[in-house]
Amino acid sequence: MGNGFQELDRFAAGAQYIAGRLRPGTAGRTHSVTDPATGRKVLDYELAAAADVDAAVAAAHDALPGWAGATPGERSDAMHRFAARLAEQAEEFARAETLQCGKPIRLTREFDVPGTVDNTAFFAGAARHLQGQSAGEYSGDHTSYVRREPIGVIGSIAPWNYPLQMAAWKVLPAIAAGNTIVLKPAELTPLTSLMFAQAATDAGIPDGVVNVVTGAGKEAGEHLVGHPGVAMTSFTGSTAVGKRVAEIATSTVKRLHLELGGKAPFVVFDDADLEAAVHGAVAGALINTGQDCTAATRAYVQRPLYDAFVEQVAGLMASVRLGDPFDEGTDLGPLISHAQRDRVAGFVDRARAYATVVTGGTAPHNDGAYYRPTLITGAPQDSEIVQAEIFGPVLVVLPFDRDEEGLALANDTPYGLAASAWTRDVYRAGRATREIKAGCVWVNDHIPIISEMPHGGYKASGFGKDMSAYSFEEYTQVKHVMYDNTAVARKAWHRTIFGDR
Repeated sequence: MGNGFQELDRFAAGAQYIAGRLRPGTAGRTHSVTDPATGRKVLDYELAAAADVDAAVAAAHDALPGWAGATPGERSDAMHRFAARLAEQAEEFARAETLQCGKPIRLTREFDVPGTVDNTAFFAGAARHLQGQSAGEYSGDHTSYVRREPIGVIGSIAPWNYPLQMAAWKVLPAIAAGNTIVLKPAELTPLTSLMFAQAATDAGIPDGVVNVVTGAGKEAGEHLVGHPGVAMTSFTGSTAVGKRVAEIATSTVKRLHLELGGKAPFVVFDDADLEAAVHGAVAGALINTGQDCTAATRAYVQRPLYDAFVEQVAGLMASVRLGDPFDEGTDLGPLISHAQRDRVAGFVDRARAYATVVTGGTAPHNDGAYYRPTLITGAPQDSEIVQAEIFGPVLVVLPFDRDEEGLALANDTPYGLAASAWTRDVYRAGRATREIKAGCVWVNDHIPIISEMPHGGYKASGFGKDMSAYSFEEYTQVKHVMYDNTAVARKAWHRTIFGDR
């Protein structure tokens, strides 16, 4: 049943988690979870149908009054227990995530799982700090204040690249603010989302507050987004699918949060620490086998450093060890599926007509969905390999001369999720952080995220924030409350209606 994960029998009851229990889907079709490192089937389960989405939304509605009516302290206490439960099960979560995604076990143990535990603890604390504007007599005759209230039932759709962390990013701010939620994980990777929901129940979060439906996007996903009982939709995934989600959500006039694709630039100025930039580029390009919307994908290197940067990145990439994700010596795991590997290979193969593949560009001869770290040079700025989101272990390097040219090139794609600037000059760094149009700009690093800071994009990378207090506020409804302080029956403004009567 896979490398070292022996408790999959829990999912024999089904891959839908509704009102505090697992149950099978009713679509009449099964889907397989496959280990992408070996191509072996891990689990078959029944997909969700529209009726299962209806049941999950109904469960969330039933749980809403009690959860929304709980005090902030009560919600906070339950979420602190939730964080503790996740920490107790850390190794089990890490192994399940590695099994279904092919992530190296070092990554799941040191990044995915600890990050999720920390997110849960952060939002447990945030639940007690849901504040509005201070009360005041802004009109002179009235006292006004602002309430922040839950929106209602949230319908969220999460991707396959970080299933556990994305489940957390969707669920935690929503429930901390008093909402209930129905989450649809990707069909390829439902295991840790289901485990996450079960851990919430085990921690004492009431049945129906966190529900999971695992079904196809066209059937379960679109029904969830368009459901009249869902008050807000949160989606993370490709820009193309995000456009479809927006069409459905806006037709029912619900709030919308979109975290979409990325094509992160990595701008290296001529005064940068070359060694730091080289290591940062390889790590930033290859994290999660490049299946990260913030991954470094376009390195723009100022001409004096360009040749050395290309040579050293190629050498470091060639040293990266592909192998069994459960082996702690493995650096890079497979892509999520053979279809995704072939998609990445297609981008690289088409680029050979107009660019140079310096290293990589091939798949090992094994049963897994592996693809070697790939470095490409000589591609035109308007080419597919520079402009399109590849979502694989591919880095394109281009030179630039003037600072303004490098910054203009960094902004020259439809996306704006993340970027980095590499320089020892504080003024160059300041200019880069001001002028690069992205939701996150790192200076002399690329990739780190923290629970206290927001994550979200500009332009075709979507709108809305995950993590941080900014995310928390998005899952609330703002209400203005105004009290008359005069006790006067006839107000001065009434004369605009009644005249002098």
